[in-house]
Amino acid sequence: MTALVRRLGVTDAVVVGLGAMLGAGVFAAFAPAAQAAGSGLLIGLGIAAVVAFCNATSSARLAARYPESGGTYVYAGRRLGPFWGFQAGWSFVVGKTASCAAMVLTFASYAAPGHTRLVGILAVVAITALSYRGVQRSAQVSRVIVALTLATLAVVVGAALAGGTASAQNLAGVDAGGILQSAGLLFFAFAGYARIATLGEEVVDPRRTIPRAIPLALGIVLVVYLVVAVSALLAVGPDGLAATAAPLRAVVEAGSWAAMGPVVQVGAAVASLGALLALVLGVSRTTMAMARNRELPGALAAVHPRHGVPYRAELAVAAVVVVLVATLDVRGAIGFSSFGVLTYYALTNASALRLRADEGRPPVWVAVLGLVGCAVLAVTLPVASVVGGALVALVGAGLWAVRRGSRPDGGAGGRPAGGSRD
Repeated sequence: MTALVRRLGVTDAVVVGLGAMLGAGVFAAFAPAAQAAGSGLLIGLGIAAVVAFCNATSSARLAARYPESGGTYVYAGRRLGPFWGFQAGWSFVVGKTASCAAMVLTFASYAAPGHTRLVGILAVVAITALSYRGVQRSAQVSRVIVALTLATLAVVVGAALAGGTASAQNLAGVDAGGILQSAGLLFFAFAGYARIATLGEEVVDPRRTIPRAIPLALGIVLVVYLVVAVSALLAVGPDGLAATAAPLRAVVEAGSWAAMGPVVQVGAAVASLGALLALVLGVSRTTMAMARNRELPGALAAVHPRHGVPYRAELAVAAVVVVLVATLDVRGAIGFSSFGVLTYYALTNASALRLRADEGRPPVWVAVLGLVGCAVLAVTLPVASVVGGALVALVGAGLWAVRRGSRPDGGAGGRPAGGSRD
């Protein structure tokens, strides 16, 4: 069995995207963004949102044209050529695997600060078991997680504005030189919207569902981020956010609502698990698509005959995440992930520019702005993230060259990444 089952409607797809974005953005990215730009993170949030909108538009048009699992791995392979398709898939798998590790570490930091590594590994096992049982069940769990996350954020906003510490003076302290870096770090928080596109073979009526679900999920999350970011800055200022690995709990504990701190701790842990669930879905399906085209081991393309999921790809992703959880730091994981994801979306916009007008090409300025924005944000990330990301991209290029040279036809024959090129 190699075909996936179409089960997800618009609401399900939006919930998958919300589950990916909310946990990542609110509970992991605000602290390093505040460290980079101070209150300028609000400007960085706006920049990240503009780039994300452009990427969402290009992703939606391409996903409607190519309703297949694999996302930009498929789009770039068809529109830009097999090498760029492989590079997109490689960037996605590497970057999002690092995102999985960041979410696991965020969960464990809130849930069990003294046992982060062990609890994180157990969380990977639990989420993989859930995803293994089928995407519909995962989507149902995501609904509950998103509801709990929004309720937790409502508590944070209430505590920030009514806890007695809110002051407009806390919005001072903008570090203009770090605004673009904060935007790159916060872009990590928005990237979940295209998880919907990677589920192209599992949504009902993808040509209608995907273009509706992506901007809807992005818009909801942007509003939530703005409300939470402004409230948190008013309550504790940028220094208060940057000084802790649990910034929203610090917001609550700073004022008269301190007793609600444990509620936020639990909500953050649940939200992080929601993000991890959606990440596993996206990474495993891109891995499956690459394996179908023999760009990763073919065994990873197998779909479970009963549950209808790419179970071997999911197990392989889980194994790598366990290794990363045992070795990585959460802030480093965010920067490294952002570089890979921005590379991926740069190729998304480049692919969208190759669509014809009758194929639903987005406005040219949207795709160009998205392409340039991704490139600028990628190179302004912390130096270690840029260097590490560039080295990983070179490794991917090397793997491509080796694979091409090992084929009897020199890589000219066979099916290119994502299928035959238009």
